[in-house]
Amino acid sequence: MRKPIIVGNWKMNKTMKETKEFIEAVDPAAASENATFGIGAPFTALSTAVAAANNLIIAAENCHFEDSGAFTGEVSVPMLQEVAVTHCIIGHSERRTMFGDTDETVNKKAKRLIEAGITPILCIGETEAQYDAGESEKVIRDQLTGSLADMCAKCVADIVIAYEPIWAIGTGKSASVEIAENCCRIVRDQVKVMYGEEAAEKVRVQYGGSVKPNNIAEYMAQPDIDGALIGGASLKADSFIEIIEKTK
Repeated sequence: MRKPIIVGNWKMNKTMKETKEFIEAVDPAAASENATFGIGAPFTALSTAVAAANNLIIAAENCHFEDSGAFTGEVSVPMLQEVAVTHCIIGHSERRTMFGDTDETVNKKAKRLIEAGITPILCIGETEAQYDAGESEKVIRDQLTGSLADMCAKCVADIVIAYEPIWAIGTGKSASVEIAENCCRIVRDQVKVMYGEEAAEKVRVQYGGSVKPNNIAEYMAQPDIDGALIGGASLKADSFIEIIEKTK
């Protein structure tokens, strides 16, 4: 049985002081043998978050696939290893649309993270125009084909894939339970096509897009949704604790 995983993605929010206060407030609630809870924090707050957390896993929000070099402003996987994060979000739609991430670069990042023993949280999802045009399944399968290329089946089984329809991120809109489940099922099927049934059954698939305390339970009740990648609702301790309590 797949263990649920709920991760808050703070994006460009929270100072080190705010991070410490948040982790100290939320971490006790995250103690659970039945689910994994965590936070994706900005680079400057990662050390603070790791030091303060006992139960929450701490994820970086991005990385570079090279270990060093002339990449001003980037952070390498060895740098993340030194901070002792266990997970790293890659391929988020904001990284793809604003900063030029592609399936190819996401694939390189995933491979480097896996090599380093850091679990990728690999994001995919379609735009509103693609959704309206009935292209959701094609986009999902194409993104996974590129982002998961040339990996071992066991490696893929151990990563986390976050399906986030771009039209539901930060908009207040959320995909219906039926749409979210159908798309997460497509994710799992594409993993099966590429790497076999065992990998497909083991890989954890999150839904992301305006997930809140009042809708988390219905998403988590779906057979192919194993967790959530949460934006705005993860910025306030009380709402994130409420999400945790409804997922335990």
